[in-house]
Order: sequence, then C-alpha cells, then structure tokens
Amino acid sequence: MTHYQLFATTPKAMEGILANEISALGGQEIHQKLAGVAFQGDLAMAYKACLWLRTANRVLLLLNSFEVNSQQDLYDGVQRIDWSEHLGPDDSLAVSFSSKNNPAINNTHFGALKVKDAIVDQIRAKSGNRPNVETEYPSIRVNVYLHNEIAQLSLDLSGESSHKRGYRDINVAAPLKENLAAAILLRAGWPEIARQGNSLLDPMCGSGTLLVEGALIAGDIAPGLQRDYYGFLGWKQHDPALWKSILDDAQRRREIGYASLPVIVGFDQDRHSVNAALQHIENVGLSGKIHIEKRDIADAAAAESWPKGLLVCNPPYGERLGDEEQAGMLYREFGEILKQRFTGWQAAIIIGNPELGFRLGIRSHKPITLFNGALECKLLRFTIEEKSFFEPKAKSQQERIEFINRRVQAGQTDSQAEMFANRLRKNLKKLIKWSKQNQVHCYRLYDADLPEYAVAVDVYHGEQTWVNVQEYESPKTIDPTKANQRLAGVMLEIPKVLEIPAEQVFLKIRRKQKNINQYEKQGDSRRFNVVEEGGCKFWVNFEDYLDTGLFLDHRPVRLLIQQQAKDKRFLNLFAYTGSASVHAAIGGAESTVTVDMSNTYLDWARRNFHLNGISEDKHQLIRANCMEWLTQQAQAKHKPLFDLIFLDPPTFSNSKKMDEIFDIQKDHVALIRNTIALLAPSGTLYFSTNFRRFKIDKESLNDLIIEDISTKMIPEDFARDAKIHYCWRISR
Repeated sequence: MTHYQLFATTPKAMEGILANEISALGGQEIHQKLAGVAFQGDLAMAYKACLWLRTANRVLLLLNSFEVNSQQDLYDGVQRIDWSEHLGPDDSLAVSFSSKNNPAINNTHFGALKVKDAIVDQIRAKSGNRPNVETEYPSIRVNVYLHNEIAQLSLDLSGESSHKRGYRDINVAAPLKENLAAAILLRAGWPEIARQGNSLLDPMCGSGTLLVEGALIAGDIAPGLQRDYYGFLGWKQHDPALWKSILDDAQRRREIGYASLPVIVGFDQDRHSVNAALQHIENVGLSGKIHIEKRDIADAAAAESWPKGLLVCNPPYGERLGDEEQAGMLYREFGEILKQRFTGWQAAIIIGNPELGFRLGIRSHKPITLFNGALECKLLRFTIEEKSFFEPKAKSQQERIEFINRRVQAGQTDSQAEMFANRLRKNLKKLIKWSKQNQVHCYRLYDADLPEYAVAVDVYHGEQTWVNVQEYESPKTIDPTKANQRLAGVMLEIPKVLEIPAEQVFLKIRRKQKNINQYEKQGDSRRFNVVEEGGCKFWVNFEDYLDTGLFLDHRPVRLLIQQQAKDKRFLNLFAYTGSASVHAAIGGAESTVTVDMSNTYLDWARRNFHLNGISEDKHQLIRANCMEWLTQQAQAKHKPLFDLIFLDPPTFSNSKKMDEIFDIQKDHVALIRNTIALLAPSGTLYFSTNFRRFKIDKESLNDLIIEDISTKMIPEDFARDAKIHYCWRISR
C-alpha cells in the first residue's frame, strides 16, 4: 500500500484545528506548518481529506522537492517526474505557482509557464501529442510553491479550494468563508453541544453559512459531499472503486445524521439575506431542517421549546459594514439582548475590532485569533451567565443620538408611536391656549405621560420653534433595543405633530448620576438662540449641554423674584446662567450679585445681561465656590446684606474646584444658615431643590420662619409631576 506525503493548506491561525481534523481521519506523522499541516496517508486517507476536512483550503499530494537557483533548475526539477504516470496526451492540466524570497523566479505567471512547458514538453516528446491547458476543470492541477531556494511540486487533489462546498451561489455583503465558519464552530465546542441535542442559533445569519456548516457538523455530513469536481477525478492513478466506497460511506452517515439534527435557527433583518440563506439550505439538501426568519436583532429570542445551546454569529466589524460608532452601539445593544434573553447559553462571536467585544458586557474566555481573509479577527467564547456580566463603558450621548437618528432615517421605529403622537396632540391643544393667555413662550409639552415613552419634551418659541427632547434612562429591566425603537418613534412623530423640520428637534440622554459624576459638556456647536420669558430675553443652547440654559420648571419663582425685586438688593447663589438675576434686574432691583463656580455659566450669564441691556456696574458677577464664599462673607466684619436671595443648589457636586463633595441633604442646614447670615432683617430667601427625596431639617432651623410654597411654584405645564422641585420661603 502506497503512503503519500500530503499537505493540507488552511488560513493562518487555523492550523491546530485542521491538525485535529486530520488526526481524527487517521492521518499519520502530522506536523503543523505555517498556513497548513503536513501528514502522511494512503490513497483512502487522501480521498477522505478532500471529502471530510472542514477547515482546509486544499489537499496537496507531494511529488518532489528540489533546489531552484535558476529558471533551468525549475524546468529540470519538474521534468524529473514521469508525468505519463499522472496524465495522458489527451488530458488537460492547470498550473498554480507561488514564489517567496527566490531572486531567480519572482514572477508567478512566468514560473507557472515554465512548469507547464516542462510537463508538456516531456509528454509531447514521448507521445508526439501534448495535453491542453484548462483552467476551469483540468484533469490534474499542478501546484508549485517556491520558498527561498526550495520548490515543492505537488498535485492539487482538491482541484479548487475546499471551502467551496457547492451550496453557496448567492452573494451577500462581507460573507464568511465556509471553512472559517467551520473553524468557529469547532473552536466553540459545537460538536459536543450538538451531540447533547442542544440548539444552534445565529441571530445575524446573513446567507446562512454558519448555520449550514453547523448542520453539516451536527449531522456528521461530509462538507465535500455536494461537490461534483475534485482534482483527482482525471488523475491516472485515481481509484474510482475506492472513491465510490468512501462516498457511499459518507452518504450512509449523512442519512443517519440527517434524521437526528438538533434545533438550528437563524434570524436576519435583511430580506435578501434571508432569501439567500433559504436557497443555500435548499442547495445543500437541508430544507426543513434549518429554520430561517426575517427578524431584527432587537427581536432576537429563543422559543421556550428550544434547548439552550450555542449562539454563534458574525456581526458587523465596524471596518467593512458601516462605521465603528454604529457597530459599537449594535454590540452594546446585542450584549443586553444576550443578558436578558439567552442566559444559560454558550456564545461564540467573531469580531474584527477587539474594542467592540467589551461593549457586549460579558466576560469571555481567552480570545482566539482567526483570519477572515486578510483581516485579523478575534473569536470570543463565553457562557452567558450573570457572574460574567459587567457594565461596559457607556457610549457617549452623541454616539447614541446619532444611532437613533439613523434608525429614524431608516424608518426603524416603534409601530405604536402613534399612541405617543396622540398624547402629544392632546397636550398641545391644552397648553397652546394656556401659554397664549399667560404669555409663556417656553414650556414642557410632555413628561413621561406614557410609561412606554419615558421622555420629556420641551418647546421653545423664538424666531422659530425648537424642541428639546430628554430621554430618561430606562431601567435595566427594559429591553434596550425596544427603548431605542420607541425613542426613534418619538423623534419621528414630534416634527409631524408640531409641524416643524426634524432638524429643529434635539435629543438628549439623561442618565442617573452617581455622587462622583457630573453632567459634562455634550458638544461644541456654540449655536445659541434667543427666547423670551416675562419680558426677559435669554440665550439657550440645544446641542452642547444637557440643559439648555433655562430651567423651565423654575419659571414661577423667577417671575415672583421679578415682581418683588424693585429697589431691592438681590443675591443669586449657584446661579447657573443667571436667569433669576436677569429677572431681578428687569424687575427694578437696586443691585444684583450673581455667584457661580463655572466660568462657562458666568460667561453665559454675562451674555444674558448684555442681551437685556443690563450693566455690570450695579449687577455683579462673581466666580466662586458658593459654600466658601458664603462662609467668608458671613464671617466678614462688614458683611453684605441682601433683601432678596435665591438659593438653588445642585443635589451633588464634586467639581475639582471644590475640596469636598457637596450633598444637598447633608449640607443644606449649614448652607441655609450661612445664607441667612447675609439676609437683611426683613428680607426673604427662596430656597429650592430638585432632589426628589429631600427632607428639610426644620428642627435644626427652628428659629426661622419656613413656608413650603412648592405647590404654588409648580407651573401648569409641570403639574403632572408634583415633585419636579421643592421650594420654601424662608425669613427670620
């Protein structure tokens, strides 16, 4: 029995998987090389390698190795083989040639011609006739690999790359090669999972390659069984009877495996991909054995009857299919879907950008390097279980907003958004009449009236109408993809209801913050618009900050300050953009002092002053830590006194400009005490907070007159939320 020197090629990083396959088939003397595996075996082994190897590209039968230092060396080396043992004068051949680091022959086309000439010349010299060159389906295909000075001359038994199984005939974007798909499944432990009768699910299945390869593995079906051409079929040493016996055995195994395939399911949102997958499944003879649905990733879920098994997919990498921002958001959403709907499953995901893997929020085993063409990828494998979950680094607000906008443009919104639109119309009808009667130009139109649509919608009328939408971050129990669909529905319906261009609607994401976090700048458009309130003008910004520069819920207290400010000395603490100071000045205040720690907000306040013609001669802007400034002023020998004070501190502050974290609940008594020290004997302090769980410590302030005026300070447009803020009138 003749034993051959064989070599199976494979993409880089798959050599170990291929070596295991060869060993399972009965190969001997197995040695892993770069991009391939050398082994020995008889003719049956060579045939089995061509038929059964799932991760190979080609199976080569080595004929000779020789040294090449010139063109003549190549010609002579090829002629040392007796080619009449391999093909006749009436047969055909093709030659593939590659060269690396050989100065004598570095042109692959020339090298291939030289090899062809050596074979043809020998046969013509013996028989008087010559074989033809046939590139499509030759009788034999000769392969020469010249590395440095050594040439390896082989017959290509595969004929064409083994990854071409014969079932895929419809192209889709960024397809996964069949042998790479098989490698992913083998590395992910699918053979054992399938043996246990568990499921395979690909929620982004594209043309179905992973699913088909998974079925071939689970059903013990030879990947080459569909092919009708191999490189050895026209070879003179081919043994048709042996080959038939091997095919018959593979067919028998297929029939047994076909009858006991586990649940194999694929989803894809693209109709073309779904149709391609169904066609490929039919081509391979597995119709009815693999279930395919047109389903968005947002709706990916396993049926209760499906045994938990392996979830596998080849999602967009960010390099080829769309930009990285979109891919990053997709991965974050996908991670949430896995956590919520696939606990207990195994998962294997091939990614091109390792950074995207962190967005899933699930700890994986050590990543495995694989190559999809020239692109280096990582195979992530993990068990979807709670102990492996972590909160991935959040994408920036702007990235999520852009993602939502793309969904709106693509029409990927919530089918029930009309319910939100109807509520918006109802509120608008009521508030338009109220706003005109009270000359209110900026108001809250909607505030999470419907639990499914947890957003606040604020309308600003100026030279044109703008809408500021703030999404309240959904609890973790809410499916993030559903939340995104609903938010996209909101952004689609608002321009329709208000009859304004979509570019005049701005979206912000409002997240719950920990004590150590602060809202940060969101953008740098520097686009400001002017709005009016109570005869005052204000600059507002809809793009660069979470808040616009004007807290609409404080409208009543600002108007109250304006009414009471005439001839009074006014102090505005934690002043933000100075809107209360503008009201006081327009109301006839003798003087105003505006204190805030932020240069940005003080500059904004200064611009608001100039917009209203307010001189800084009597209306002072002070940049300072309000707590420290109050303490210093309260202890001063000639401390300033104010007739009217507005105190609206943040709930928390951990600015680098402060030595300690400010906490309104813990620090409000000292804050009010220091403020009262600057209040004139008959003066009034208005103290406000937006902290919903706030409890004022009246016992520690029992020497003061404290009147809760919260209900009076909640405007009509915020009436649906009685806890939007609290407000007290405090005096001596």
